[in-house]
Amino acid sequence: MRHRVTSHPLAWIGLYQRRGHEVATSEQIATSVNANPVVIRRLLGELRKAGLADSRRGAGAGWMLARDLAAITLLDAYQAIEPGPVFALHRATPDPECVVGHGIGSAMTVVYDDVEAALCRELAKTTLEDVLRDVLKAA
Repeated sequence: MRHRVTSHPLAWIGLYQRRGHEVATSEQIATSVNANPVVIRRLLGELRKAGLADSRRGAGAGWMLARDLAAITLLDAYQAIEPGPVFALHRATPDPECVVGHGIGSAMTVVYDDVEAALCRELAKTTLEDVLRDVLKAA
């Protein structure tokens, strides 16, 4: 869910900039996302740390893309806000005396690693330029 909410503001800013605007306000972006501007500012702050968005302060303040949409993959957006693994094992160590507790970690790690690798491969294939093109086709 958060990934979609990350892609939406980035694609929106990209389109807004193509239409001749330098920066977008968090209020404008929040209207499109249907979210609170504070939530959007927090999210854009994370995207700025990841090098995907940038901001301008003072007169004419707002948000802009740090890179072109064609240079931002869905993997970039995903990793900016979900830096850890998709799946996690038990927080507490299972009972090592139990046959399941003893082997569950290594068995599930193999599966989870394969799923994570497949997810990353698929997200890396699509840029936000691709997403925006598909959005505009559907409009």
